[in-house]
Amino acid sequence: MSATRLTLSMGIGHYDHVADLLSGAVQCEGLDLRHLELPVEEVFHRFIKYREWDVSEISMAKFSALVSQGDDSLVGIPVFPSRMFRHSSMYVRADSGITDPAQLAGKRIGVPEWAQTAAVYSRGVLTHEYGVPLSDVRWVQAGVDQPGRKEKVRLHLPEGVTCTPDPQHSLSELLLAGQLDAVFSAHPPSCFLQRPDEVVRLFADPPGVERKSWGVTGVFPIMHAVVIRRDVVDAHPWVPVTLFNGFQRAKRRSIERLTDMTVSRFPVPWIQSYVEQSWSRFPEGDPWPYGVEANRVTLETFLRFGHEQGVLARPVDPDEMFSPKIKDAFRI
Repeated sequence: MSATRLTLSMGIGHYDHVADLLSGAVQCEGLDLRHLELPVEEVFHRFIKYREWDVSEISMAKFSALVSQGDDSLVGIPVFPSRMFRHSSMYVRADSGITDPAQLAGKRIGVPEWAQTAAVYSRGVLTHEYGVPLSDVRWVQAGVDQPGRKEKVRLHLPEGVTCTPDPQHSLSELLLAGQLDAVFSAHPPSCFLQRPDEVVRLFADPPGVERKSWGVTGVFPIMHAVVIRRDVVDAHPWVPVTLFNGFQRAKRRSIERLTDMTVSRFPVPWIQSYVEQSWSRFPEGDPWPYGVEANRVTLETFLRFGHEQGVLARPVDPDEMFSPKIKDAFRI
């Protein structure tokens, strides 16, 4: 740390809307950031278990679970690096005849972790959009492609709901063998990638289904947030707002690149048309807002799902999770 600047280590994936902050093209006043670019699964595992760096990308499910259990060792900032609709994260065997989530009542569904954020959203969709109660499914927990994956937070499963660990097999193995009827997973199982004739997505047109869901619910699922260790914030109370502002500037520069059609900045044909069609569906023309208020519907829905499913020990309000200073920043 220099005499005038604070050096912080940060574990986060490489996203275009974060890249300028990591490269130094966007500077945070008074901060020098040391970036560890790692797979998000490794970021989550090492930070949740060992707190190896100062600032981290984090699973929304893991973070909210910790908050619900009284763990106040982390301070959130409402920056959301990863957002994904999760109707596309449901996989079945091609010969199963399952084409509607309502058909999963009474079936066996595998998840990599009960407290995986994507699985929370997928189960919420199953229950609230397709009418299948959690208790009507036999849930199995296992690694997607490697046996032995375990839950990282304590669960509080509702009465009548069971989730049985299978440490000896992977979800890919179990789905191919017919021992599972479906897999809900953020990471596509290897059987889907390697044997596309045998394993398919449940929905034939996931984007169409997801656009319809967005239009009805107003929920654009938030997968990850950013947190700072509490000891860092206690010692340097200015850090949350400063970091938040830096992330905002980096995102704005990313959007400028995406919407600048003078040159082809991304190797995707017709990207201008796609961007225009996609963004027209979102208020204010911004599909990726930061901050609590702009995301309150999504945050409240996710936290309600998490509590209903036993990921959260108690109801949690979005304002509990994020630094209150950011909510009041730049109110003129």
